[in-house]
Amino acid sequence: MALPVVDPLLYDGQLKDKKADVEQQFSRFEIPAIEVFESERSAYRLRAEFRVWHEGDDLYYVMFKPGDKRQHSRLTECPMVSDTIQQVMFRLLDEVRPNEVLRRRLFQVDFLSTLSGELVISLLYHKPLDEVWTEEAKALKERLGVHLIGRSRKTKIVLDQDYAIEKMQVDGRELIYKQVENSFTQPNGGVCQKMLSWSLDVTKGTQGDLVELYCGNGNFTMALAQNFDNVIATEIAKVSVDAAQYNIAANKVNNVKILRMSSEEFSQALQGVREFRRLRQANVDLAEYDFSTVLVDPPRSGLDDETVKQVAEYRNIVYISCNPDTLQDNLESLTKTHKIERFAIFDQFPYTHHLECGVYLSRL
Repeated sequence: MALPVVDPLLYDGQLKDKKADVEQQFSRFEIPAIEVFESERSAYRLRAEFRVWHEGDDLYYVMFKPGDKRQHSRLTECPMVSDTIQQVMFRLLDEVRPNEVLRRRLFQVDFLSTLSGELVISLLYHKPLDEVWTEEAKALKERLGVHLIGRSRKTKIVLDQDYAIEKMQVDGRELIYKQVENSFTQPNGGVCQKMLSWSLDVTKGTQGDLVELYCGNGNFTMALAQNFDNVIATEIAKVSVDAAQYNIAANKVNNVKILRMSSEEFSQALQGVREFRRLRQANVDLAEYDFSTVLVDPPRSGLDDETVKQVAEYRNIVYISCNPDTLQDNLESLTKTHKIERFAIFDQFPYTHHLECGVYLSRL
């Protein structure tokens, strides 16, 4: 991986430039004053992946030159990752280095940490993992005090659990999230809390029901449920759906139902084009809902044309975007029917050009 240069002295100027770029990019939409949500200057990233380089009996993390994976340099520090990861990442290599069973053919280490201090480590290998590896890994897990997973081709060995439990503070409430290894979670937990608070604020006083597309593990769902009579959230990945169900129970939320459906399938169900057994199994009759608001948090590719048409049917839209370019494209269509009421930027990725945006729109 290529790492940004973490220099707190540069942070304010870089964020100012990002804001100016967004103002220019979206100027034709006559957006309101941009709300800016900063990140911590260091130790802000809760998950990270590191390639491992071998030289004889030595091994170390490397970072590659941007655009050229043939050139790399040894990683000796990583101030961008959470304190929890920093405390363990190099100690892990010290433990693995003299152990032939754990060291041989190890090519990557993945870390998933939480604001609440939990840590899941995944060791990725170019070799089969056997009982000897498992016994050595169990001992390593106990010495480090972490959750440990081994991965090789078509093999996943979980020594105790493959998830961490996150606890986020949002407007005076503690929200509990099961976050599964190798599944999407927000990388910057501090900024994520600000995103949830902003989404709560823009939907405050909204009447009716909420539909959420691309809900993942229910990150926004758990926070926003209090603002609506009912919530229907859709997600296609089974691991994320299972985590969302866990989070519903953990947070004692009683007005949310998670459906394992794509946005296209949900649109077909709303229009009566198709009947879905999954709706009957979940005891959901969409005709009984008053969907006033939709929340979308799509991948970098943004919303496809059909989903844009579906989203435009709702009175209110909360659009969380990790790619300003595809957000701009989608707003070209959505602003034909809706007005931008609020616009925020969330600096999920300090010291890079990447930026998360939040837009709240209401029907014209």
